[in-house]
Amino acid sequence: MYGKDSENIYYYITVYNEPYMQPAEPENLDVDGLLRGIYLLKSGEKQRKKNAQILASGVGVNWALKAQELLQKDWGVSASVWSVTSWNELRRDGLEVDSHNLLNPTSKKSAYISQKLKGTEGPVVAVSDYMRAVQDQIAPWVPNDFYALGTDGFGLSDTRGALRRHFKVDAESIVVATLAELAKAGEVKESVVQEAIDKYRIFDVRSADAGNTEGSG
Repeated sequence: MYGKDSENIYYYITVYNEPYMQPAEPENLDVDGLLRGIYLLKSGEKQRKKNAQILASGVGVNWALKAQELLQKDWGVSASVWSVTSWNELRRDGLEVDSHNLLNPTSKKSAYISQKLKGTEGPVVAVSDYMRAVQDQIAPWVPNDFYALGTDGFGLSDTRGALRRHFKVDAESIVVATLAELAKAGEVKESVVQEAIDKYRIFDVRSADAGNTEGSG
């Protein structure tokens, strides 16, 4: 930045157009994970079956936390929520590891995202208010089944809740995506996925929580 003895570094702040309460810093914050791109924000309940991992960034973290509650309460699914501070940084690390492994077949390394998710159970659902391609960047290094949700397509004018439902990135849509992945793995019946679609009226943007209506957007 600037000034005497300045570091060769720059800082940026991402600003969203929705006011919301800043969550408290998690206890025993994984600072290394925060700096390298991902850390576990809130673990799901411990259970033997029907587990999942939700990766989210920005305002998507709030949707993920709500989805975590709905999954446990309505469907008995335990989901852990991970805060992704940089999809790009995780991909850079993965590419560096791939390059190393190509030229060092006897001393291979593991990508950071692979290390963090090692031993976790259930599918990974990755969500943000970016296009799906942003989350898809890390797919090659995710050891679990992977599905991304994003805001692909033309922009629309409506409430925040309706737009998130339209793009299928709101909490209820995360729940449906998680159940769909669990159904693929044979952990829940496909009829459960349809039940969730009907329960939350996923195809009806008017049924979505309008969200915080303060400010513009």
